[in-house]
Amino acid sequence: MDRADIAALLALGAALFIAVGDVIHQRSAHEVTDEPVGHLELFTRLLRDRQWWLGSTVSAVGFALQAAALGFGSVLLVQAILVTSLLFALPIHARLNRRRVTRFQWTWAALLASSVVIIVTVGNPSAGDSRASLETWSLVLLVLGPALLACAIGARLLSGPISAVLLGCMSGAMWGLFAVLTKGVVDRLDDGVWELLKTPELYAWALVATLGTAWQQASFRAGSLTASLPTMTVVEPVVGSVLGVVVLGETLRPDDVGWVTLTVAFAVMIVATAALARGEAAASVAEC
Repeated sequence: MDRADIAALLALGAALFIAVGDVIHQRSAHEVTDEPVGHLELFTRLLRDRQWWLGSTVSAVGFALQAAALGFGSVLLVQAILVTSLLFALPIHARLNRRRVTRFQWTWAALLASSVVIIVTVGNPSAGDSRASLETWSLVLLVLGPALLACAIGARLLSGPISAVLLGCMSGAMWGLFAVLTKGVVDRLDDGVWELLKTPELYAWALVATLGTAWQQASFRAGSLTASLPTMTVVEPVVGSVLGVVVLGETLRPDDVGWVTLTVAFAVMIVATAALARGEAAASVAEC
């Protein structure tokens, strides 16, 4: 078994645990209080909620598996496979709420699975560097920083679905960035604890994880899940993959015909992910 196969298996395990954690977090965000609360107040209340901590523990196992997968494979490979977390979340959420998965959902799930397989096999993603220079990260900050600030201001001024979408974009971007930083942190583990503690990516990694979690819960509360869940699910792999290419120098290696197939598969993955997320979110809203 080569390194890419090991990375794929670990990423599938990560997708399963992250899916379970997300299902628990979604329920916690809506059950922790019936009162309208701000983002900070919501996060502090969730920190006192046992169900939320259960979800966080399960998600932590998923993140550990994701980190292990990034130690063997590229961000492009791991992020593509992590999209399948929706395939796990679909039956788990349906089971918890005592309902059946619809034919519509299974159809989009099959399309999603097929597109991921095509991207991984036809795209043949290759690993790049594990870490980037300070100059490269400065350019990323110059681009990503104003975009996040604009989303934050918009979410503050607006309400309802639009606010949920903007917060979802912020959370998805953070988790995409988290994947790239994780690869840098994993790369330093073999150098010992002291060297790891001197690694800037470690502290950025912890900050990004905290912000991603806080904005995720705020997005769940800001509006219906039909606005927040599709946004986060689509933005995370897109941001992670773009940063994998731009920051770490990862590449896709299809032939000329493969590029056409890859483009179609990527479009299907985005559409299927959004359709599944909206379908799951709509069902959740109907149950409330």
